[in-house]
Amino acid sequence: MQLLLFEDKFCHAFHPLTLTRPVDDLRIGVLTIREKWQRALKATATTRNLREVLHGVFPAPSLDPERDCYLVNARLLPEPRIIDKITSLQPDEGLASGDLLLAGRISGKKGNSWKTEFPVNPGSQLKLRSFEPEKIITGIWNLFKMNGDEIRRDVKLLDPVLLEKSAVISPRSLLENIDDIYIGKDVVIETGAVVTATEGPVYIGDGAILMAGSITRGPTAICKGSTVKMGAKIYGNTTIGPVCKVGGEVSNVIFHSYSNKSHDGYAGNSLFGQWCNLGADTNTSNLKNNYGTIKFTDWHTREDQDTGEQFLGTVMGDHSKTGINSMLNTGTNCGVCCNLFSHGYPPKLIPSFSWVNSQNTSVYLFDKAMETMERTMARRDVKLTDEYIRMMKHIFDHRVELND
Repeated sequence: MQLLLFEDKFCHAFHPLTLTRPVDDLRIGVLTIREKWQRALKATATTRNLREVLHGVFPAPSLDPERDCYLVNARLLPEPRIIDKITSLQPDEGLASGDLLLAGRISGKKGNSWKTEFPVNPGSQLKLRSFEPEKIITGIWNLFKMNGDEIRRDVKLLDPVLLEKSAVISPRSLLENIDDIYIGKDVVIETGAVVTATEGPVYIGDGAILMAGSITRGPTAICKGSTVKMGAKIYGNTTIGPVCKVGGEVSNVIFHSYSNKSHDGYAGNSLFGQWCNLGADTNTSNLKNNYGTIKFTDWHTREDQDTGEQFLGTVMGDHSKTGINSMLNTGTNCGVCCNLFSHGYPPKLIPSFSWVNSQNTSVYLFDKAMETMERTMARRDVKLTDEYIRMMKHIFDHRVELND
């Protein structure tokens, strides 16, 4: 079977992370949502309905028109009950929760049509069965709240070996509850590194490095090519995505990929996109002094909403950076390509392409931002493409300043 992932009307709830990616590219647990469904449904080919601004940045290949495909809402996470329901669907049948379409089965020909021109009401073209899902992300903070459980699920989906022979593990490291520690190819665990999986699995992807004296506590995922710096303290429910460098103290955080927090400082209950860089001694507040629930400013409506959460730190879009000794307030919502280097707390809502110092917030000039972006990506041998620049120009042109 083939797979078509689709976004619904709630995709804007995940901005600023989804300004630069489809919902199915959000990382939660070890894998992205797309990677989870590919494995859960054993999909032989995968495509998506893609917003115009993301064309050319993310692939949306054609399906085989002669074969059926599963249709899956990108906010939905796989778990045994819904996997069973989806795989038992007949052609042109679907699953819905109220008026929310969850999944369906359609022809590859129809899938090719829908990926370019998705119906306003796709459920009207399917015979629907009612189903209440266990796992669906409804708010952006769901990503870190559900992260520990998703690490446990993804380990089962991946079925990794406990220890690849090519791993280099110092005899003076400490691995506690080794039966729940998964170590990939060419992993290096240096002297004095501690990995404890007594409260959940620790997944260490191919080529990852755990430097001397670092402490990692499960459930945690350290993905392919990432580095945990010397003396780092990585608490549970944390995902360090591919090709990241993380140091200091981190608790219940997701780094998507190519992002760095190389130095001391604390990050908790937070989400960071790609290519973010936190300067030395950057700290995120994740708890109010009065222990009350945290308000978070909706990216689209710009209205404060009471999340009901006691712990919520920072959400930061791709390519944003902080200077040394930066402080980020509880419930900070930072857009794409921002530069924060103020002595005090920056605003809790920071529009994309903002240049924030201690005196004011100004616009980060597009050409200057692209120069920095190109240099940043070249350091990891990633090319800044014309399509990527076009996406960034769209974000720049549609940015909303705080005083508008």
